[in-house]
Amino acid sequence: MADEKDAPAGPPAAAPPTQAKAEGVTRRGFMRWSLPVGWAAFSAATASSLVATGRFLFPNVLFEPPQSFKAGFPGEYNVGEVDTRWKDAFGVWIVREADSFYAIIAVCTHLGCSPNWLPAENKFKCPCHGSGFYRTGVNFEGPAPRPLERARILLSEDGQILVDKSVKFQQEKGEWEKPESFLKA
Repeated sequence: MADEKDAPAGPPAAAPPTQAKAEGVTRRGFMRWSLPVGWAAFSAATASSLVATGRFLFPNVLFEPPQSFKAGFPGEYNVGEVDTRWKDAFGVWIVREADSFYAIIAVCTHLGCSPNWLPAENKFKCPCHGSGFYRTGVNFEGPAPRPLERARILLSEDGQILVDKSVKFQQEKGEWEKPESFLKA
C-alpha cells in the first residue's frame, strides 16, 4: 500500500481571496441614504423658518371691544349699587347713586390689572397688588397712586345710557366735576 503522503494531490484548493470585503458601509451606500435625509432636514428647516417669518409679518391681532356702547335704560339700574354686567365685555362698571350715574373704567391705576367689585366689602379690590378703591373709585389702600378713571357717560337720543371710554376723567385733575363725567338721574 502506498503511503498516503505520496498520493497525488487532487485539484489544488482554491486560494483564499487576497482582499476580503470590508465590513460596514461603503461611501456609495452612505451617500444613497444620507443625501435624501440631508435634503429632508434642510427642507424642514427652511419651511419652519418661512412659517416663523410669516407669523412675524402677520401676527395675531387682538380686537378690542368698541370704545362706545349703549348700556341700557336708566330704570334698569338700582340706586346705590355697582352694576358689573359690563365689566367683562367692555371693562366698565356703572354705578348708580341717588341723583346720578357714573361709569368707572375697570383698570387699576397702579399697573393696569383689572380690579374686582366685592359687594360684601363695598369696595373694588385689585387682585395683583392689593389696591383698594371705594365705590366712587377713590383709592384708599395699596400701591395705587390715584383713583380709578371715569368714562364719559350721557343719554343717547333713544333714552339709553351711552358710555364712551375714549374720553376719560381723572379725579386728581378735577375732571370728575365736568358734566360728562356723570349723568344726572
